[in-house]
Amino acid sequence: MAGAYCIMTVSTHSSITKHLAPLQDQYARTISYLRLSITDRCNLRCLYCMPPSALTTHADLLSFEEMLRIVRVAVSMGMNKLRLTGGEPLVRRGVMDFIRRLAQIKSLEEIRLTTNGVLLHDSAAELRKAGIRNLNISLDTLQPQRFKTITGSDLFAQVWQGIQTACELGFHVKINVVAMRGINDDEFADFARLATRQPVQVRFIEFMPIGNKGNWDRERFIAASELRGIFSTLGNLEPLPGSQMEGPARVYQLTTLDGQTGRIGFISPISHHFCDQCNRLRLTSGGRLRACLLHDHETDLKAILRGGGSNDDIGKAIRQTIVNKPKGHTLHDDSTELGQVNCQGRMSQIGG
Repeated sequence: MAGAYCIMTVSTHSSITKHLAPLQDQYARTISYLRLSITDRCNLRCLYCMPPSALTTHADLLSFEEMLRIVRVAVSMGMNKLRLTGGEPLVRRGVMDFIRRLAQIKSLEEIRLTTNGVLLHDSAAELRKAGIRNLNISLDTLQPQRFKTITGSDLFAQVWQGIQTACELGFHVKINVVAMRGINDDEFADFARLATRQPVQVRFIEFMPIGNKGNWDRERFIAASELRGIFSTLGNLEPLPGSQMEGPARVYQLTTLDGQTGRIGFISPISHHFCDQCNRLRLTSGGRLRACLLHDHETDLKAILRGGGSNDDIGKAIRQTIVNKPKGHTLHDDSTELGQVNCQGRMSQIGG
């Protein structure tokens, strides 16, 4: 409904129904999208993402019931899109039943999933039955030995089989590639060819200084503008009209010199950030709500839940987080700033 959203009773903790203003922050951005990290555990150890230890204990993770309650409140306030992330979401026991229950929430229009693909072959059919239609699959190399170097596991064949299965079952598939100089920059043309030969969109993401500062190397950073220059040598890059479905990606159609076409996206949180269009919040696996990936300020929803808070209390905390959403992050494509400014939150907890 235009102009107002209605908070509905979603549990016995609250029986108040009232009209609230649209979920807009102080910069007139409407917040409609929640990214939910359901676990910080993963079956890979990617060099830029996953720490070897210090995982959240099971008791400190939100339960599925707690997540469902938060999502119901958020949806009743006007948020209508959800992405499940991790860690690797498919490693958490009971995830399929959780997705089925999410799909039953009225007014939740879309549930998407980000995965590393390791368990996808065996899970894809059940995911589709549960209501998932859109998958983002993280894959930084097409070379099995390099995959082992980047991820710490010899599981490339398993991931590739999962991608093939997802395509065969009719999922909308996006391949997310973290662009890293000296690590996978010699494969960008191969990824472009993949986009022309398979029913996938390939998206290149700038390497970000998140989490353990020791994992960050300024020399590895490649700006999206440089990436576009690389791909322009392969053929014609034609920008496609903007779409909310594409999120932060700037998407182009690549037409190669031999006439093949495919879609390539560029996500540039550092060099050309998209903060003015950001419509999302992130809920960590430990129950902390973040208004910005690159700002460490968090709202502890788990404390509200486990302290006996009502749905109205949850809703007020969500709304206050939105009010406090910063205009933008402070990282820029500058060697001094990128060397000094660091987001301390771990990507595996925040959600990739």
